[in-house]
Amino acid sequence: MPRRERVMRMSVELPLWRALAGYRVLTMLYAIGLCATAYSHFVRPWLAVAYYAVLVVWTLATLPRVASATACTKRFLAADLAVALTGILLTPLADNHERIAGGGPTLPSIWTAGAVLAFALKGGWRWAAVASTAVAVVNLVERGRPARDTVHNVILVWVASIAIGYVVEVARASERTLARALEIEAATRERERLARDIHDGVLQVLAMVKRRGAALGGEAADLGRLAGEQEVALRTLVSGGLVPVSRVSEDVSDGAVVRVVEEPYEDGPAGPVDLRSLLAPYACGRVSLAEPGAPVLLPPAAAREVAAAVGAALDNVRRHAGEDARAWLLVEDEPDEVVVTVRDDGPGIPEGRLAQAEGEGRLGVAQSIRGRLRDLGGGAELISVPGQGTEVELKIPKGAEGARGKKAERR
Repeated sequence: MPRRERVMRMSVELPLWRALAGYRVLTMLYAIGLCATAYSHFVRPWLAVAYYAVLVVWTLATLPRVASATACTKRFLAADLAVALTGILLTPLADNHERIAGGGPTLPSIWTAGAVLAFALKGGWRWAAVASTAVAVVNLVERGRPARDTVHNVILVWVASIAIGYVVEVARASERTLARALEIEAATRERERLARDIHDGVLQVLAMVKRRGAALGGEAADLGRLAGEQEVALRTLVSGGLVPVSRVSEDVSDGAVVRVVEEPYEDGPAGPVDLRSLLAPYACGRVSLAEPGAPVLLPPAAAREVAAAVGAALDNVRRHAGEDARAWLLVEDEPDEVVVTVRDDGPGIPEGRLAQAEGEGRLGVAQSIRGRLRDLGGGAELISVPGQGTEVELKIPKGAEGARGKKAERR
């Protein structure tokens, strides 16, 4: 089945751009309403009507421009601010001087704040400071003197726009950090999955060739020695550092972008599968299987991961407890989880041996067992008493998805 690439876009900016578009339309209507209520007081009403006609056309025509940071170019921002500043400067020509001196609104009124906020969303607090300063200067020119209400409005726009610009910058930095963390997590999980597959396949074969070659002697011993060297090299590679991750974001202005490549299993049923059918092949003369009478249903990917973890546990029994060791599998179907217990009658695991094995790159328990259960949202508990065997208890929550499915769900 071909791989499917999904692109997740995480952005707190997109809602802000949508809110800005709505704000521009509402404040345009508000400015027109103010003009309509005070129309009789205007000295040159035709000038106000002409400006509002331009304002309506400009606001509606440029709505796509304030849909995202990419569409909102520097040239548009300059033109948008020019429309607002022009309206402020036209106010003394269109309106009555007494109304202006008494604190009457400018022609664009609070629509001007939308132009400043666009600067804040696009370029952060520095751009917002430049735009709000330009608005402040023009307002002072329009009034002719620094009246208290004018200063109050200027400071309000200044503080609000700079604060919003700063918040946007912080949000962008947080998005980049989150994208980085998600890509590192995805790379780590993929590396762990590959390590499990390699351990369950290639490393096991190399270890077997090494043991059989040493037992046969002659040329087979040389082949076993080479296999042992390759096993050590491969274990070192598998237990090495993280692989480099790809780019954090393709377009920071549109939000942090993380690409997740899903690789569905080639086959398998679409619905839940009976875990018992996957564990049944492990039952043999030295492995006893005890299971419920009813089907133990799990999602296909989760059931395969559990079966692979059980296989890794039984392989450890054969390798470390001996070919003649007996093992018992117990499957319990609880209301909220499925519990699979693997117990053997071997010599047990000496204290500190698991930590030493993991340091040597032997990932049978760390990845093939515990790693798989961790990806399923469950856990693996290992109890071993020297001379009394080892018991591995695997707990899987009902409805757990496989490693790939869980990664996709988290995104």
